[in-house]
Amino acid sequence: MASRRALKAAEAIRKVVATAILTDIKDPRVQHATITKVEVSPDMRIAKVFFMTTGGEAKERLIQQGLRSAAGYLQQKCAKRIETRYTPTLIFEVDKGVKNLVAITQILAEERSQREAESGVAEAEPEDEEDADEELDKSEEDEDSRSDE
Repeated sequence: MASRRALKAAEAIRKVVATAILTDIKDPRVQHATITKVEVSPDMRIAKVFFMTTGGEAKERLIQQGLRSAAGYLQQKCAKRIETRYTPTLIFEVDKGVKNLVAITQILAEERSQREAESGVAEAEPEDEEDADEELDKSEEDEDSRSDE
């Protein structure tokens, strides 16, 4: 488990890098990068900065090259923000978590549609809460009218 100090440093690094990408860095390669998380080593000498983007692997490699070329500038910005003995060396990696999530969702959707096609039953639309409430009210009124008779 990371120490509280390392977690605070990681969050500060994430904010500094994300803000610098949006406002300071003019490199068109990194404009579509989103910083998702930062992991700091226990001795706080290395910080892995995870990013994601929309697009393929070629775009990810291009963004990673742009971030590596801006690493010195970003480390300087982090040094001003975080007061530690050593400024962490920034290592940029692609965050595969979101891509894996999208892939799993697609696989599950395909599997569901395949099962529906095999069974021949279309997925029923969930009813609105209002429709369900109206039907419940009607059934209660019917019961009340029957008990009055």
